[in-house]
Amino acid sequence: MMGTASSIVMNTSPKIPPGPLKGRVSAEEWKTRVELAACYRLVSLYGMTDMIANHISAMVPGEPNHYLINPYGMLYDEITASSLIKIDIDGNIIDRPNEDYGINRTGFVIHSAIHSVRPDAACIIHTHTRAGMTVSTLKCGLLPLTQTATRFAKVAYHHFEGISVDLSEQKSLQRDLGDAEVMILHNHGLLAVGPSIPEAFNSIYRLELACKVQVDAMACNAELIIPEPEVVAKANAQWNPSVTRRYGILEWPAMLRQLDKKDDSYKQ
Repeated sequence: MMGTASSIVMNTSPKIPPGPLKGRVSAEEWKTRVELAACYRLVSLYGMTDMIANHISAMVPGEPNHYLINPYGMLYDEITASSLIKIDIDGNIIDRPNEDYGINRTGFVIHSAIHSVRPDAACIIHTHTRAGMTVSTLKCGLLPLTQTATRFAKVAYHHFEGISVDLSEQKSLQRDLGDAEVMILHNHGLLAVGPSIPEAFNSIYRLELACKVQVDAMACNAELIIPEPEVVAKANAQWNPSVTRRYGILEWPAMLRQLDKKDDSYKQ
């Protein structure tokens, strides 16, 4: 049933005619498709891609068991609103606009595991960046070396179990993430969840930036200044959205303007 270790194409609904989906799906789904396609383009723009690997998913509004994910084989900067594939929690393909593409099995295993137990995780982003993978190999994990790093009061960690193609790993992914906003997958990469696409993007951007700075600082081979625990706790509290704002919402229109100046084809 599960196909090969690299990709899966499971039971499908009748073919959808090729071309833009706008007008064939609900207005809410189309809005999510456009935002998710924009998120893929932004992750590419900010250098957080690994060729055709990795995945970003978003729940379909009004369809609690369905989410959107990238067609396996396309670069992030090729993703459009109409190219995204809709699957259910069990990995069955619901809508596949382009019959030439399936989905990445690891995308199904990781994302369905989280979506099924975290209804607050409207969007999940997983990356394999140089800095993220580097920090994922460090026993110390993410250190509160910078103001940016103190953004995350709780960082979850997931032990490496091999390439995430086995359904048996889903339970440990769920357990290890818990209610955290971000997770470092040991010897693997980074993961962020958010109640919206803009917020998830903001989290992965900040987590990646914190990892980059930590790698640079540790490479200096000099004594590091680590704030006292009480200062870190104070900063954690100051970052809390209930104290300040929901990070990513204010930034998102500017991010979209940046994309539109470069290439607005993600909206198709």
